Amino acid sequence: MYQYELPRYLPTADELPCSDDTPVDNELQEIIPSLLKSILRILWDERMDWFFGIDMGIYTDPERPAIVPDGFLCLNVERHYDEQLRLSYLLWEEEIPPILVLEVVSSKPGGEYTTKLDEYTRMGVLYYVIYNPKRRRKPTLEIYKLIQGKYELQDGNPIWMPEIGLGIGSERASFDRLTREWLYWYDENNRRYPTPDEQIEQERQRAERLAAKLRALGIDPD
Repeated sequence: MYQYELPRYLPTADELPCSDDTPVDNELQEIIPSLLKSILRILWDERMDWFFGIDMGIYTDPERPAIVPDGFLCLNVERHYDEQLRLSYLLWEEEIPPILVLEVVSSKPGGEYTTKLDEYTRMGVLYYVIYNPKRRRKPTLEIYKLIQGKYELQDGNPIWMPEIGLGIGSERASFDRLTREWLYWYDENNRRYPTPDEQIEQERQRAERLAAKLRALGIDPD
């Protein structure tokens, strides 16, 4: 349960800015969270107790500006707030902070290791994921876990997160006809979950194999 000493009047999301109006300066800031969300839609299609926000304002106090991660995951909340969907994520209404926050570092410093880190600590975000694609000598992906009030860097890639029931990591693969390093979800055996396009291709190949077997038996698959 999220608790702060809040003012008496608590506005709704309709009354607050829904983002910081800062345009992204790197396509990856939009594509990577969208890819992760699209995979979740397949994995958790039947579940209605999760929400993944992209470039959406999180408010901890109506008198303070929102913090706007590139992506964040919440569990045990309504997947769809109502038919208008969420404008922002208000902690005094939701009462549950994100369990995971993702920041994709752009060419301009955005406080990922300073102000945002402090705010996510204060908020109680369990996993803080920083992806810095421009790094050369250090890992591009850092996954921190909040342990006794401090973020500790986790070793490995991918990292299994038992509280979420997923792993997160990076690997070089093809997505949207571009081969590069992408972020993905993994199972506890470090097997990567497929993207929607990969799942469609798997289904197509399965259908082709079945059709070939039917033809071998003298049956027209059509």
